[in-house]
Amino acid sequence: MQFLVFHLGKDRYGLSTRHVTRVLPLMELKQIPGAPGYVAGLMNFHGDPIPVIDICALASGAPCTPHFDTRILLVDYCAEEVWHMLGLIVERVAGIRNIDPEIFFESGIHTSDTPFLGKVVSDEGAILQLINVEHLLTADARAILFQNRREVAR
Repeated sequence: MQFLVFHLGKDRYGLSTRHVTRVLPLMELKQIPGAPGYVAGLMNFHGDPIPVIDICALASGAPCTPHFDTRILLVDYCAEEVWHMLGLIVERVAGIRNIDPEIFFESGIHTSDTPFLGKVVSDEGAILQLINVEHLLTADARAILFQNRREVAR
């Protein structure tokens, strides 16, 4: 199975490519006053406003550093059985890796603040942890970000 590998700070993470529709360069975003701190803003994608969250801010409270290879990943996100586009800011995109999903295992550490952190694998001498897209946002965050949004054609 293919995973897009990236960093959040010094740690490596992976996201199944089945969720990723586009990898875009970091761009200027329209700010959303009053939104949670991890909401980076709105991007214009072919005329459609797409909410973008900063995964570093969501995971650690500190925003992603704008490196040369910091990117916005456009992903399909299901909220209340409706598919939406969601942008994720991630650092240092390292490319795609083929990894057998059967070799991932539970980390043994789970917190209520990070339900989106998934299984881990030792890869290239370091740990790679999966991001579970479906658990990225709380119900409150989904209500803020996907009010009156059009459904993604699937």
